[in-house]
Amino acid sequence: MPALPPCVVLTAGLGTRLRPLTWLRAKPALPVAGVPLVNRILAWLASAGARRAVLNLHHLPGTIRAAVAGGAPRGLEIRYSFEDPILGSAGGPKRAIALLDAPRVLVVNGDTLTDVDLGALLRAHDESGALVTMAVVPNREPSRYGGVLAGDDGAVSGFAPRGERSAGSWHFVGVQVVEAAVFERVPEDQPSESVGELYPRLVAERPGSVRAFRCDVGFHDIGTPADYLATSIAMAGDDWSRLAGPRSAIGPGAEVSGSILWEDVTVGAGARVRGCIVTDGVSVAPGAVFAGQVLVSERHAAAIPAGSGARRHEGLLTFQLGDQR
Repeated sequence: MPALPPCVVLTAGLGTRLRPLTWLRAKPALPVAGVPLVNRILAWLASAGARRAVLNLHHLPGTIRAAVAGGAPRGLEIRYSFEDPILGSAGGPKRAIALLDAPRVLVVNGDTLTDVDLGALLRAHDESGALVTMAVVPNREPSRYGGVLAGDDGAVSGFAPRGERSAGSWHFVGVQVVEAAVFERVPEDQPSESVGELYPRLVAERPGSVRAFRCDVGFHDIGTPADYLATSIAMAGDDWSRLAGPRSAIGPGAEVSGSILWEDVTVGAGARVRGCIVTDGVSVAPGAVFAGQVLVSERHAAAIPAGSGARRHEGLLTFQLGDQR
């Protein structure tokens, strides 16, 4: 299998819609059916031929580095690009590319899962002569996702904001091939966005230089706690043990269903935990009942800002699963 170009994996984001989970771990460090999200992405890249990757870091970087150290695939050289302030979807790759010294990179979002055929994506990029080739799928939820506007030939003509229904609108799944020269015009050490700033200028100045690689592939969004729970359950399949982290224990007569347990979780005898995300170090009291909530140990209260909407209950901070603040 031919080697892929070096990869830039965008893992610096704040994950604001995933709060309160991302007050405890960076989004790419969240376990998805027993495997940190970032390691799933790295394993996918390595299986397709990737040999080098740079991860950009900003929010809770130690949680990402710990996850990678504990399970990144062998044979994939990994480096880190630190950002403060966070540099965005164009500024981040610009800094990261300096560590790769490559004319072309594969830029992958570090917060979604997909199975794009990377070989086919690269061939399409080569054949078209594009500067940027973005993997897209039919945009079935324009109320939730912005759109890439592309003609029958794949040339991108613009970008539609979320909520706008437009003919020829496609959903970008966070995987793209980019010629490194594209980022030369991005200011050093300043926040800059690709779809919001850089790519519209390219489209206007060089029509056809940004193209869409249209496909119909799997895509898992992990944007909110409810999305995260649903994705983890789907990926665990029939093996519910993959939803319980290391050193977690369920007491006699307790029921845990449709839930994720992170590390060092104890569910007391006779307790009921249904449709919940139970984070590190939580101890659910015997006989307690929780449904549709995120549970955080009070030991982590310092990580939870004032005004978070947390409710206190027997040594826990609880959040309704649909709450994001």
